[in-house]
Amino acid sequence: MDKQARFETIEELMLRYPVVVLCKIAEVSRAGFYKWRSASSAQKQRLDRDADVKEHILAIHRLRPYFGYIRMSTALRKEGLLVNRKKVRRLMRELGIRSVIRKKRPNAGRKPSVVFANVLNRDFHADAPSTKLVTDITYVRIGHDFNYLSTVMDLHNNEIVAWEFSERNDLQLVLDTVKQLGTRKDAVLHSDQGFQYTHKAYETQLSAQGLQGSHSRRGNCFDNACMESFFSHLKTEQLYLKRPNDGHAARRLIAEYIEFYNHERFQKKLGDRSPVEYRMAIAV
Repeated sequence: MDKQARFETIEELMLRYPVVVLCKIAEVSRAGFYKWRSASSAQKQRLDRDADVKEHILAIHRLRPYFGYIRMSTALRKEGLLVNRKKVRRLMRELGIRSVIRKKRPNAGRKPSVVFANVLNRDFHADAPSTKLVTDITYVRIGHDFNYLSTVMDLHNNEIVAWEFSERNDLQLVLDTVKQLGTRKDAVLHSDQGFQYTHKAYETQLSAQGLQGSHSRRGNCFDNACMESFFSHLKTEQLYLKRPNDGHAARRLIAEYIEFYNHERFQKKLGDRSPVEYRMAIAV
């Protein structure tokens, strides 16, 4: 067992046994253990601070996807977070996000992006089920890292009709979510202009399932306000309260909340009924 592992074992057992005894058994010095523990604590605090800044960066990026690291630094400062530009650039790179406005580069062989008309155009009312659907992705903080949740909502009753959870914010996450919808002839599926939703493979998937694509204007989150509202409820009523430590716990909490949201959480818009209660009442 290396010294790092021995220090970690001592830290786990120190509440039950004297440190001096544990260090003697592990054949390490007590001073060395406390020095390691102090450095480890400082590293954890740094990771916590970085995770907090990343969470703010992701929230700002959703509202202002055209912000590069310079304007992102300014936005963070306005929120009371003093972070130098080099660190902001590093954290944005770790998150895999960048300004949507960037210099054009030669990209031979790259497939052109697909941009749909804004068919929904902020008309969030639907007279019948499966006619207007909205979809989006949000980040879910897990310790110092982030996973991603993709959902689809039916605007007829605000029911979450499909969702997928992944460690990666990629095209496959979106395609796996859309596949859950099956065939829905002529239903509109509205999203923002994220790279997954403008990919040729996404257009092909929609066509195969009889779905009509619709895109928000670039950088305008209010064109998809219903999904933003659901994500806000999910985080404030569940994830921020219970703070999952791993992906399995996060998935379980998300599944529990979506079940609650669909079947029990009443909404004023639905006559103080839950989405499923409203759907069943209309079907009668």
